[in-house]
Amino acid sequence: MLQHSKIIRSRDEWKLKAVQRAEEIREHRKTQRRYRQKIAQLQAEMRALEQTAEVKKNALAPAAAGNLVDLAEARQVRTLCVSLVLQAVVSFRSVPRILALFRAEALLGIDWVPHFTSVINWTLRVGLGLLRQVAPIDSPWVAIIDHSIDIGTKKALVVLRVPLAALSQRGSAIQLGDCQCVGLTIAETVNGETVARQLEAIFQRSGTPAAITKDCDATLHKGVRLWMERAHVSVPVIEDIGHVLAAALKAQFEPTSDYQRFTSLAAKAAKALRQTELAFLIPPKLRSKGRFLSIGKLARWGEKMLGVLAVKGRARKGSPLAKLRAALPGFLTLRAFVATFAATAVTVSQVMEILKHKGLDHSTSEQCCQLAEQLPANSIVKHRLRAWLSRHIDIQRQLSLSLVVSSDIIESLFGNFKHILERSPQADMNRTVLLIPALCGHPDAATLSNALLHARQGDLTTWEQEHIPYTMRKKRQAFFADDQSQKAGKS
Repeated sequence: MLQHSKIIRSRDEWKLKAVQRAEEIREHRKTQRRYRQKIAQLQAEMRALEQTAEVKKNALAPAAAGNLVDLAEARQVRTLCVSLVLQAVVSFRSVPRILALFRAEALLGIDWVPHFTSVINWTLRVGLGLLRQVAPIDSPWVAIIDHSIDIGTKKALVVLRVPLAALSQRGSAIQLGDCQCVGLTIAETVNGETVARQLEAIFQRSGTPAAITKDCDATLHKGVRLWMERAHVSVPVIEDIGHVLAAALKAQFEPTSDYQRFTSLAAKAAKALRQTELAFLIPPKLRSKGRFLSIGKLARWGEKMLGVLAVKGRARKGSPLAKLRAALPGFLTLRAFVATFAATAVTVSQVMEILKHKGLDHSTSEQCCQLAEQLPANSIVKHRLRAWLSRHIDIQRQLSLSLVVSSDIIESLFGNFKHILERSPQADMNRTVLLIPALCGHPDAATLSNALLHARQGDLTTWEQEHIPYTMRKKRQAFFADDQSQKAGKS
């Protein structure tokens, strides 16, 4: 009996499964029929829409011909868009909004407002067009070279051309309007060999400069030396006065225990005074990189604190003086160091102000020598400044015009570029680096139009593929694409 009941139960289960499978098959067939009917219906609707579109296209063709944007007006709008970005420092997305506002208020006779991506492409084409127009000039000029800081995994080598007479003609520090970007290269590997090859290609197009101004970077120094050896030329090299004096300040003060204690007290005072009524007395923030390029602000702060804390007598409990003394314990014991440090920093600031605004010639050299005499006899800053003046005044005599001895202008250019680049949450060196040539000079409407004629959209794409084959954004998009993610999961 037990075996018989098992057979009956197995038969019933088999019948139930067979019935379920049959119902599933019927439902599947019904679904297939519905899908076929829907596909046929959609195909019929698509054919009807294609016929309707063709009829409307034929009917509207004559009217559309009269609504085409005038080519001359389009060029004016294009030039205006680029000028808003470069001269009015307007973001790419804001340009169409401004034009739309002017159009609505009838302030400009504009019948066409471009998309912001078109504004981006036009601006970058201007930069590429300006680079393509680089050619030798008759008047002597100085090449200012420098690397940008690391952005992503790449560095950009930029070479600016400044006419040797620009400083004398302006009568003050040179500006971006006096410069022309004659070289722009992007690389991941940066060493003396790569710099030499890049300079060779750049100077073949621009001609040989009368002098080269650079900072004290060893890579640039080696690259310039290798280029001169291979080109069989001898070009005077001008070391940036700001970096020279910053290195001298660092060599003189950083190894001393007094400097270490002074900066430690300044850092502790910043924490103690922050978010208090004395927050306006917080010392200047020390940069982790290149801090001695702006160390004069800290020296002046220390000198001012000496005057405030030197009040005789006990301060009333809870008074601002008592709080400041608590934040800077033992600061007055550094009186001698702070006085020397501040006096040296002030002298350095005066020297740099003279040389950056007037350049180096016989008159400014004499002024700087007189300022150097104010420093102590054993001052490292004094010895290095006098050695620098002696070496570079010989170069000035060879060229007979005031020397551009500061590379601050290229730092200013990098600052303007990074201000635009850092708007991106994933900062990377991409094709927007072509903004750098466009930010130099005073491009008028004719210059912008000419630059756009020298660089088509296809040229921009080709340049990007050759010089920047990938960016972090492109790699991220490729990695997180569905097909790529599946491949990555299998590997």
